[in-house]
Amino acid sequence: MDTGAAIDLIHRALVISLIISAPVLIVGLLVGLVISVLQAVTQLQEQTLSFVPKIVAMAAAALFFLPWVTTRTLEYARELWGGWPG
Repeated sequence: MDTGAAIDLIHRALVISLIISAPVLIVGLLVGLVISVLQAVTQLQEQTLSFVPKIVAMAAAALFFLPWVTTRTLEYARELWGGWPG
């Protein structure tokens, strides 16, 4: 395997990991933003008020997107292992 092929494999692995993690991170970002706005409006500055809903929402999003993530990961694995000579 030459250097260009190794760099291409690393690049594709990083891109697929960003694509796979994006939905859960976006859900966490949106829930955090909504909770922050609610905290600013009500002047409640409780740490658990922002932490617990984000964890619950991100866990629900991870379960919801699990089939999609599995499909993307399996497609990448098939592409990766199918590309090996031999």
